[in-house]
Amino acid sequence: MNNGARVTVVVASKDRLGALSRSLPLHPRPVILVDNGSTDGTATFVKRHFPDVHVVEAGRNLGAPARNIGVQMAETPYVAFADDDSWWAPGALERAADVLDAYPRLAVLGARVLVGPEERLDPVSEQMRHSPLGVEPDLPGPSVLGFLACGAVVRKEAFLDAGGFDDVIFFFGEEERLAVDLAAKGWGLAYVDDVVAHHHPSPSRDPRGRQVLAARNAVLTAVLRRPWRVVARRTLQALRGGSAGREGLRTAVRRLPRALAERRELPTSVERARRTLERTDG
Repeated sequence: MNNGARVTVVVASKDRLGALSRSLPLHPRPVILVDNGSTDGTATFVKRHFPDVHVVEAGRNLGAPARNIGVQMAETPYVAFADDDSWWAPGALERAADVLDAYPRLAVLGARVLVGPEERLDPVSEQMRHSPLGVEPDLPGPSVLGFLACGAVVRKEAFLDAGGFDDVIFFFGEEERLAVDLAAKGWGLAYVDDVVAHHHPSPSRDPRGRQVLAARNAVLTAVLRRPWRVVARRTLQALRGGSAGREGLRTAVRRLPRALAERRELPTSVERARRTLERTDG
């Protein structure tokens, strides 16, 4: 399946056939598409028009953990994630593989993500570029404790070692928990500016719905891994976040028993680094 490739592109999608039909031709092969129970004919269309894409039909919406299936199936040492509305610049994944080969502790390579036709630098990429954590001698760029999934290339071994994405968070902001768990296991995460991904998000997305998810998952991630004072602070932020924040907090309550069951606090060094980033981000 990999034909000598070092990187597999894994895409998780649900009911986004239009965007997929534009982005799939831009991905270097191999590509694994995990379809999260689409009802718009995605799986059938892709199998017919892109027979070199391996399609996995999940049968239901697994959220971000759908990517875990693709990673498990990949026959390459590295996996690049892409959304249905994102793709990697020509040569980017070859460069990423070279970097990962050269830095064996590197688990996540955070790329420079350019947004829209005007190619604006994504604010998260800007933050990673100026990370206050500095550059460790065995990593290729500024150390980070977060990333954008659509602009990340991961070491398969490390990703699976840390459990991949989890279904407590499910979707949106799913990267934070995985990032700190990788760091807790001694893996490195770094930003590499000359690896580039393009992201053309749809203007039709529901902004309030994403605000709700952001509030919910900020609280749940804190419950999963952070000290109780951080949980309290994020809960207060949600309460002060208007109707979307309060709705996010209400939806978090339903997932709270599972988050508590999986709770474990981070090593002191990782928690200290996370606090440093939060102070810098304001």
